[in-house]
Amino acid sequence: MRFSDEVDRVLREAGWVPGRCVDPEPWLSALEAEGLSRHKAVSDFLAEFGGVAVNISGSGISRAREPFELDPMLCIGEGDRFLEWSEEIGRSIFPVGEHDMGRFFLGVDERSELYLVETWVASFGPMPEAMENLVLGVQPVNVTDMTG
Repeated sequence: MRFSDEVDRVLREAGWVPGRCVDPEPWLSALEAEGLSRHKAVSDFLAEFGGVAVNISGSGISRAREPFELDPMLCIGEGDRFLEWSEEIGRSIFPVGEHDMGRFFLGVDERSELYLVETWVASFGPMPEAMENLVLGVQPVNVTDMTG
């Protein structure tokens, strides 16, 4: 995965390195107990980024740059929210962490698309562009309005 110099620097400061590989099994198992179904994209995402906490702030490209933590355990108890939105938009969104100090949740679908999840759902796009958008402060696209 190749990131811009800025995003690479921010991620490295948060503990990420290219080729990073942690065991995602504890996170996946804990959230499967809430009825969620793992998929390859979330397993791969968590193996590379699980446990990374990015402490950023300031102005971004089209929105403020806000901190996020890629720890699915922060989403325990929110399984129903992810299941409902997955059904609503026709994708399998699996929790991967929180954004803006718990104000929003983050999830990844089976196509490696990264979502902001609240009482609505917005997409940062597919990985690796999604990580660029998240770190650089690009407004995610509201997909709630696009569902039929």
